[in-house]
Amino acid sequence: MDELINILDEEGKFTGKTELKSYAHSIGLFHATVHIWFYTSDGKLLVQQRGENKKTFPLLWDVSVAGHVASGEQIEISALREVIEEIGLMVTEEQLEKIGVFKSIQKHSNQLIDCEFHHTYLSLLSVPLKFLKPQKEEVEALKLIPIALFSKEIKHDDTRHQYVPHEWSYYQTVIEEVRKRL
Repeated sequence: MDELINILDEEGKFTGKTELKSYAHSIGLFHATVHIWFYTSDGKLLVQQRGENKKTFPLLWDVSVAGHVASGEQIEISALREVIEEIGLMVTEEQLEKIGVFKSIQKHSNQLIDCEFHHTYLSLLSVPLKFLKPQKEEVEALKLIPIALFSKEIKHDDTRHQYVPHEWSYYQTVIEEVRKRL
């Protein structure tokens, strides 16, 4: 779905301009996204398999929930909205712990360039996996993976290709921050 988003500069500051998401992606304009990683008290991460019809990285495993911040929308409100939309879970702002903002540039083609600042959160998953409702258009599947196995798979050449190719420092920060909370 196309939506109006705020355009940011290379440091992540609002430029005062807004554009349609499709246009921002077509020429590589920076904008904000939210990433929410859910983890369990027994050391597992919730990962989603991206929908098969996604323009970028279809069927690869990725962050629990992710989405764009709409123009004029507060980042935390965007995170709460995306959690409801993508996995059908209600959480509060107090349940989100921000662990950082990560700059990401992914050139998929000459017509699709993601230049994003991922506002990244952790949240304890307090319901069983079977109670989550994946959004059919966005999410192919959900699974819980032990954090040690996740860490091993994103480092190993034979298994790394199953995951969205985020920067290693991004994944490392997520893993370290989850481990601090266990």
